[in-house]
Amino acid sequence: MSAEVLETLPEALRAETAERLGAWREACARAGVELPRVDEVAAHVLAASEFVAESLVREPGLPAAMAERLGRAQAPGELRGRLEAALEGVAGEDELGLRLRRVRRAEMVRIAWRDLGGLAELSETLEDLTELADACVDAALARLYAWEVARFGTPRDERGEAQRLVVLGMGKLGGRELNYSSDIDLIFAFPERGETDGRRGLANEEFFLRLGQRLIKALDAPTAEGFVFRVDMRLRPFGDSGPLVGSFAAFENYYQTQGREWERYAFIKARAIAGDIAAGERLLAGLRPFVYRRYLDYGAFESLREMKAMIAREVERKGLQRNVKLGPGGIREIEFIGQAFQLSYGGREPALRERSILKVLDELGARARLPDYAVEGLKAAYAFLRRTENRLQAWRDQQTHDLPDEPRAKLRLAFAMSHADWPAFRSALLGHCQFVAAQFEQVFAAPQAEIAAEGQGGELGAVWRHTLSEDAAHAALAAHGYREPARALAALGRLRASFAYRTMRSQGEARLDKLMPLLLGAVGGFDAPERTLERVVRLLEAILRRSVYLALLVESPLALSQLVQLCAASEWISEHLARYPMLLDELLAPSSLYAPLDRAGLAAELDRMLARAPADDAEGVLDALRHFKQINVLRVAAADVTGALPLMIVSDHLSEIAEVLVERCVLLAWRDLGARHGVPHCCDERGAREAAFAVIGYGKLGGIELGYGSDLDLVFLHDSCGDEQETDGAKPLDNASFFARLAQRVIHMLTTATAAGVLYEVDTRLRPSGRSGLLVASLDAFAEYQRSSAWTWEHQALARARAIVGPPSIVERFGAIRLEALSRPREREALRAEVRAMRERMRSELGSREAGRFDIKQDRGGIADIEFMVQYLVLAHTRDEPILARFTDNVRQLAALEATGLLSSWTAGLLRDTYRALRRRVHLAKLQDQPAVVDEGELRAQRAEVARLWCEIMER
Repeated sequence: MSAEVLETLPEALRAETAERLGAWREACARAGVELPRVDEVAAHVLAASEFVAESLVREPGLPAAMAERLGRAQAPGELRGRLEAALEGVAGEDELGLRLRRVRRAEMVRIAWRDLGGLAELSETLEDLTELADACVDAALARLYAWEVARFGTPRDERGEAQRLVVLGMGKLGGRELNYSSDIDLIFAFPERGETDGRRGLANEEFFLRLGQRLIKALDAPTAEGFVFRVDMRLRPFGDSGPLVGSFAAFENYYQTQGREWERYAFIKARAIAGDIAAGERLLAGLRPFVYRRYLDYGAFESLREMKAMIAREVERKGLQRNVKLGPGGIREIEFIGQAFQLSYGGREPALRERSILKVLDELGARARLPDYAVEGLKAAYAFLRRTENRLQAWRDQQTHDLPDEPRAKLRLAFAMSHADWPAFRSALLGHCQFVAAQFEQVFAAPQAEIAAEGQGGELGAVWRHTLSEDAAHAALAAHGYREPARALAALGRLRASFAYRTMRSQGEARLDKLMPLLLGAVGGFDAPERTLERVVRLLEAILRRSVYLALLVESPLALSQLVQLCAASEWISEHLARYPMLLDELLAPSSLYAPLDRAGLAAELDRMLARAPADDAEGVLDALRHFKQINVLRVAAADVTGALPLMIVSDHLSEIAEVLVERCVLLAWRDLGARHGVPHCCDERGAREAAFAVIGYGKLGGIELGYGSDLDLVFLHDSCGDEQETDGAKPLDNASFFARLAQRVIHMLTTATAAGVLYEVDTRLRPSGRSGLLVASLDAFAEYQRSSAWTWEHQALARARAIVGPPSIVERFGAIRLEALSRPREREALRAEVRAMRERMRSELGSREAGRFDIKQDRGGIADIEFMVQYLVLAHTRDEPILARFTDNVRQLAALEATGLLSSWTAGLLRDTYRALRRRVHLAKLQDQPAVVDEGELRAQRAEVARLWCEIMER
């Protein structure tokens, strides 16, 4: 080594590095091997790794033998190929162990050389270390299995199918992030019980037990050549006290009945690495519901916080504060941050089911679960800490995570990490650790949980636990804003007496005891706190059996405050949340909760949600559709009750949500039917073409006036013609049957009740001939019906109808048919009499029968009177004024009547303002889950004006 090369090292490291070079030179001389040219890279490697230096003394020709590989990254499968070549012809377990250890040493020198020499990125180093472990385990297992089969025969199940061992890699091995001198955490399993087919038959359990024991010995036993990998089997069911290997059925039973929270955490990274890989993937798929719950699992934060606290106590007890893995701001905290979100949301968001923490962090950033700066900072810290960990371990090939104490070792580590000295390295390390610790605190801190735990929630905690006298409880509640303490106490009593509370588990009870004083304090700050508390208590009854939702509210002050605010504002919202508790997740993101999406945003979000459900999972698809609706209706309602949206915009949003869902149901149904029967084709004056399908929205959907809980009035049309036209698939259907099945499928998707509820109730009675008519009509038949058979009330309904799904060709044809029907010549007095008679019949059947009460929709002077007046004027004058048919909603139809002079500006403005006011009042009643009926004194002036105009327009 030249003096110039030595001078690239810190002065304190030059002498020992020169000694190592001298030992290597002497070994080369003894072996008759020429010493390669020692450049700056070699000097840095020898300075940073005593293990490499000792390996070069053992095998002085190693660098020359792999000189070409030292300068480049490996190609996929290259390492495995070298290992297989090295094991060619191996004859027994001793020889297998020897060859594996020699290959391992050579590969570890190669990996360390590239890493310490600055020739490899961290990702390459971790991948190479993982690939080495995978290859060694799999290659050893293949040979040991063959030898065992030769002795005992092939293990088979009851059907006679051959069985192989499955090896699951856990921890960093499973995540393809193995560090330099890591243990490998393994779990052994086999598919089914049975026995071997040899003369010396063994039960499969015994066969695979022997095989597993031999595999561990081949990898783990220390010899003169060292070891291949230290093997840790403690993550298996029942740990050290459990069987070394178990059947799939035993695994599934264990995790279903006895699996613990830390085991869910462990299985996030589980990967089939050796043996029967396909069977291993089946096993992991079967265990996925244990790891990733279908519902929001916010309790994961609590569990991981407790696990971190336990680790912190161990760190304190053992003095591990300098540990880059377990210490404050260390690697484990970064992993816990990612895995808390994975366990909480992975059941609903498959993209989070990643094994690599870096990929998980990227997903969390893309989904706005973590801010971009936090993601980038955590990734940078992870890279720095993992590189530090590898350099600590590459020094002597020892499993250590502790920063050194000795000055020269400190300098060596700083130099290996490309820092001039220890203070510079220490400063960079502290910066990363402090950032990680701050992010960990933000994610896992539960300030209100800690407050609740102090004194068990103070006097409000005592109110909840019913340990105060009645007078003292009244005084405590009054001091926190309650005007009717007895009513509040009655609500709490109903909760304690409920079946859901009486059957809670201890963990749920503990969470509820933390939550209730916080909740009582939050509710007391609102107007009418007793009413709000009653609403929240009904919601709590619905979620007590899923205590993870209680954990969410305890953990997140933001979620709790948003919940109380929304329940204070709306009975309907509180019932909506009680019916669909997974919506509580939305309370964590006010920026999106109060900002309903536009049409493009809705379509994009629905695409993302459906992408998470496998295409062949029909129930998953239905649930995704329903969850999409529930989330987006909640966003509209939240923005609505805070005054962020005017009524007309609320209806626009609710109508767009329905349109997007109906459109997607049509696409999904068409895809499924098309795959089975092909696409419907027809031939007409336009030539051969694909037949089209349309969905027409009537009523509130057609009029863009959808409300919370509105049904959908739908009519289905197609533009196929002729009786003998059919689909082009392997199982063809005539076009009419195809479209009938399509409509039935759409209705099924909209109305079927699943665990996530229903999408919409659907009414198809407005189709031609009503219930007795075909479910799907052709455009030609629809046009003819409108010309010759439709009743006046059907044309009234058509005034509010519009195509919500369908290609432009069929949408335009429907529009032309609608205009033609609305433009028919009509004798106005006869039309007026028909419309008036229909309205009077509705009023008598649907209006309020209670004295002193006013039904805002159906009583005289209400909404229906305005709608019927508008529909009469549209039917009476569209022939002369086609602009009246342009729109389908009452407000713009009134504007068109004003523009044509059929109504004065004063009259049109009065009807618009009154219509909005009445609808707003109905809307507010719905938000409070009340009927649209008020005292007759309310809205008296508006209803009088409507009644006057009704007489003027309809009864003259």
